[in-house]
Amino acid sequence: MRIYNVHDAKTNLSRLIEETANGGEPFVIAKLGKPLVKVVRIDAGTPKPPRRIRFMKGQMKVPAEFCTMGSDEISDLFEGKLR
Repeated sequence: MRIYNVHDAKTNLSRLIEETANGGEPFVIAKLGKPLVKVVRIDAGTPKPPRRIRFMKGQMKVPAEFCTMGSDEISDLFEGKLR
């Protein structure tokens, strides 16, 4: 993404807006190196972040004994017993 300082942005604002409006990439205006605003096309929208919760719903099945699976082996390891 292009970054322009306030002076450069003011000098070239019409051209920068025209480029962005015609499908160019958004640009950032910064003051003293700190970003202040981002200029984007209105119809560009904001990308939705990917949904991570329940993204595999219905694709796998957890066995009923899941919470107790391997409990004997785990107990033996904690007690120092080797199998």
